[in-house]
Amino acid sequence: MQVILPVEPADLAGYLARFGHALSEFEAAVAGIGWGALAIALGLSLALQLARAHAWANALRAAYPEQRVPEIRVAGSFLVGAGLNGILPARGGDAVKIVLAKRSIEGSAYPSIISSFGVLAPFDFVFGVLVLIYAFTQGLLPKLPQIPDLPAFDVSFWAAHPQLTFIILAAIAAIVTVLVAVYGRRVESFWDNLKQGLVIFRQPRRYMREVVSWQAVAVVIRFASFWMFLDAFHVGGSFQNVMLVWSVLAISGAIPFTPGGVGAQQALLVATLAGASRTAVLAYSVGQQIALTAWSLLVAFGTLLLVFHVTDWRRLVREGKAAQGEAAQAEAGTGGGTPS
Repeated sequence: MQVILPVEPADLAGYLARFGHALSEFEAAVAGIGWGALAIALGLSLALQLARAHAWANALRAAYPEQRVPEIRVAGSFLVGAGLNGILPARGGDAVKIVLAKRSIEGSAYPSIISSFGVLAPFDFVFGVLVLIYAFTQGLLPKLPQIPDLPAFDVSFWAAHPQLTFIILAAIAAIVTVLVAVYGRRVESFWDNLKQGLVIFRQPRRYMREVVSWQAVAVVIRFASFWMFLDAFHVGGSFQNVMLVWSVLAISGAIPFTPGGVGAQQALLVATLAGASRTAVLAYSVGQQIALTAWSLLVAFGTLLLVFHVTDWRRLVREGKAAQGEAAQAEAGTGGGTPS
């Protein structure tokens, strides 16, 4: 019986040699990081989170005009939640953010705290769409025929099976429609319990001045942060590259197969970032994600200890999940009081 080797020895040796060369190039790219630019990028990433936290605090001030909303504790809640979201599944950091924010505002209720997140959503959605429109119209992202060939399962799968993608999206839309029809009254009652967190929408000028303006400041800071990250990993900061990275993060973050769309992010960046080697782009993609996650966690745990004097963060996660469960029970009711 003839034994057929799946890989010829010569091919295997060549593959190992290429792999070793690629690994050495990757190590060299990481070793050559511009630490000054990286430090500035991380500082800017903290500044943008503080700007967004201030916008959220202003929304809470509108929701609780007669209560004191301490800036440091609300901003600390935001930073802790953002940091823990990097390691906890299903945005578990948001549960901690809910608990810490409620503890910081006397007389506040969980449904109002939860719904206040929605104040930031309109600006984020509109700006995200504008970034994607710019990226597609300027040819920064791969053409549709190229997407199924990208070396990332979480991108290529949906692109290679458009009919299945359409069926799943249609099924989700149908389920949502049925649920709204069946539970319409309960949803309306639940909305009455949650709308306090969105009360700033009733004051358009205040909303633009105290929320949107600070989100716009965060956008400018994020732009500068991406530029410095690109420079730190020697990919090269430029307007086009920053917009490309921004659009790739928006796409990869919406892909469900991997945490944060990591595989999709790397595949799209390698396929689209021009002027830099594949190794440099991979080093940038991996390095930026590791640096941001580590920095955000350091800030989160430091804030928990110094601002909230908390060491058992897992207990906060459990308490936050319970709070979200209470909100879900409120939705099933017919107009009961809000949990506090």
